[in-house]
Amino acid sequence: MSTLVKALIGLAVLAFVLAVVTHFGGPIVGTRPEAYSRASTNLALIAIALVLAFGDRASLGRSV
Repeated sequence: MSTLVKALIGLAVLAFVLAVVTHFGGPIVGTRPEAYSRASTNLALIAIALVLAFGDRASLGRSV
C-alpha cells in the first residue's frame, strides 16, 4: 500500500510542477495550469484517503 501512496504523491508533485511551469511558460499540449493544479490536488487527496482508510492497522487504538 505504501508504494501506491508514494507513487500518487510523486505524481501529485509532478502535476504541481507542471502547473507552475505552465503558469510561467505557457500551456503545454494545450493544457492550462488549472488542470494540472486540480490533478495535483486530487492525487494528493486520494493518497491521504488511502492512508487513512488502509494505513497501519496495528496502531489503531494506541495512544502515542
